[in-house]
Amino acid sequence: MASTNAAEGSTALQDELDALNAKITKKGSLVRELKKASSSNADEIASAVDALKQLKLEAESLRKKKEALDPTAQFNRKVFDELILRKMFIVPSFEIHGGVKGLFDLGPPACALKASMVDVWRKHFVLAESMLEMECTCLTPAVVLKTSGHVERFTDLMVKDPVGGECFRADKLLEDAIDELIEGNPDMPTSEKEDHLRIQIQADAFSPKELDEQLVKYGCKAPSGEMYGPSFPFNLMFKTSIGPEGTAVGYLRPETAQGLFVNFRRLLDANAQKMPFAAAQIGLGFRNEIAPRSGLLRVREFCMGEIEHFVNPDDKSHPNFSSVASKELVLFGREDQLGSGKTKTIAVGEAVSSGLVNNETLAYFMARTQLFMEKIGMDPTRLRFRQHLTTEMAHYACDCWDLEIQSSYGWVECVGHADRACYDLAVHSKATKTPMVATLKLDEAREVEVAKLKFDRKSLGKTFKANQRVVASALEAVAESWADFEPIAKELETEGKTTVDGFEITKDMVTWKKTSKKVHEIKFTPSVIEPSFGMGRILYSLLEHCFYQRDADEQRCVMKFKPAVAPQKCAVLPISSGAEVNAVVDDIAAELMESDLATRVDKSTAALGRRYARVDEIGVPFAVTVDFDTLTDGTVTLRERDSMAQIRLPKSDVTRLVFDFVHGRFTWEEATAKYPVVQVKED
Repeated sequence: MASTNAAEGSTALQDELDALNAKITKKGSLVRELKKASSSNADEIASAVDALKQLKLEAESLRKKKEALDPTAQFNRKVFDELILRKMFIVPSFEIHGGVKGLFDLGPPACALKASMVDVWRKHFVLAESMLEMECTCLTPAVVLKTSGHVERFTDLMVKDPVGGECFRADKLLEDAIDELIEGNPDMPTSEKEDHLRIQIQADAFSPKELDEQLVKYGCKAPSGEMYGPSFPFNLMFKTSIGPEGTAVGYLRPETAQGLFVNFRRLLDANAQKMPFAAAQIGLGFRNEIAPRSGLLRVREFCMGEIEHFVNPDDKSHPNFSSVASKELVLFGREDQLGSGKTKTIAVGEAVSSGLVNNETLAYFMARTQLFMEKIGMDPTRLRFRQHLTTEMAHYACDCWDLEIQSSYGWVECVGHADRACYDLAVHSKATKTPMVATLKLDEAREVEVAKLKFDRKSLGKTFKANQRVVASALEAVAESWADFEPIAKELETEGKTTVDGFEITKDMVTWKKTSKKVHEIKFTPSVIEPSFGMGRILYSLLEHCFYQRDADEQRCVMKFKPAVAPQKCAVLPISSGAEVNAVVDDIAAELMESDLATRVDKSTAALGRRYARVDEIGVPFAVTVDFDTLTDGTVTLRERDSMAQIRLPKSDVTRLVFDFVHGRFTWEEATAKYPVVQVKED
């Protein structure tokens, strides 16, 4: 009865929490809009920020009440962290030298787990979808990232301790100083408090000089006790020079996507000019995080898997959509985030037909991502897709959904799914004067409206000299569609001049008339649908989802990895240290490894139960035990990790059976029906 009441109480609190989270999302969206709008006043913004803070405090209070109702549901972070470190899944980089924040090394189990996970990803997406895989350089010239917007977009103002040289984000120092001032003076008059809050709200909008003045005003001092040095822009990308001269500026790439975009024309050729198609890449990205935290969730070097699906912007259907149309996903649309605060479980096909998800291709990859997560062993009840609010989306994006995974850190974005429209190819095309277009062959000729141009070559040559042909080509490209050329024509008529691809065109340089022509093909700049996977975040989430403690003994920790991704597939253990027994152990292990099944052999003198516990901790799904009966009848026992049940079978069947388990061709339930189950004490 008590457990029923607790469950009902927990459900009621969750309903309250959902409603409160919706209010937080709505208020947060309002704050972002107010900060962007030039017409907003400081009082209005301060009021909205105060209300947002109060809602967050209420939500935290509700979360604590909910956790108190069911202490067993709480994640044992302490035991988990100890296991991760003790078994060397993840360790701090350069530990004996004091370590570096935001840098971690993967130990043997996590290295093998990541390799298996990436292998499943590659088979699930790249091979199954016939994608074109590339491996692009991590070093990227500055011009590429200036074109993409990263150089400008990744900058924050920093200050430095003049003595110790340590750097800090300037606007955060100011915000913290104002919080401390207000909290330390509870009797501060309301008008004075509001003045401080107005300054706090503008912290990220101040110029370097203004920010320096505010830091001095609020007495912000460095750890050394001295005043901070002057503010300077800090880019989150790692800057370097390419070549010994030091004149060619480059960056370690913050994402893998740009290498695929700049290679679009070659990729299209490699795909025999057929559209749509997808390119994929898996590799490292780098971001010089100011305050790395939360383990592998926010680091400075990370593995990414990115897919760029190039598609006709006028036709975003997907040929394989019917194969996933009935797949149900947990969706958290923007209206629900701002309204009820509750998710919806809905079939992908219905989500597209209702307009909740913008198009088939975007929805297709969302469903495929869900299937991938289930395949590697993620808990489906802790997965959801959250739609970006309009205040979060880039101006060029059509629709964006993040796959979020629930862990002890809350809901964490691990895979982004974005319809980026034509932005990426268009900006690189414009910057390099390189056409980034595909061709749609028409079944029947189509009549289209175009602009027929006549140039004044003398005027063009006098103004643009060597660039005369470039300018003419740019205008002719736009003239292929009257809808595109019409705004240029209107501006030339009314203003007498316009700008095309950075060149100022005057009315005397060109005349035009609207006409039509028959075309057999249409050129277009493809849109890009981009699923972007944070492999490090997925790896960490998988570790949390697979961790549990035995009911009978909380000291016994288990990693319940699926056989397909488990770092090692099978353990082989001798019951004694006798030479005959060990010879059989070596034979079985060799046969398993010849079939590409990573195998662990433990010939130590520890008790058998202790050795089972060791392999459980690193997630080995199966364990073969060679005992004295093996020497007489050629049979061994095979133990399944989670149930701890064992079957007895001929040793000659072991490799084939484990191989079938790993590749999903046979289940443990089927094995227990085929072979006799035996009782073995593990203590």
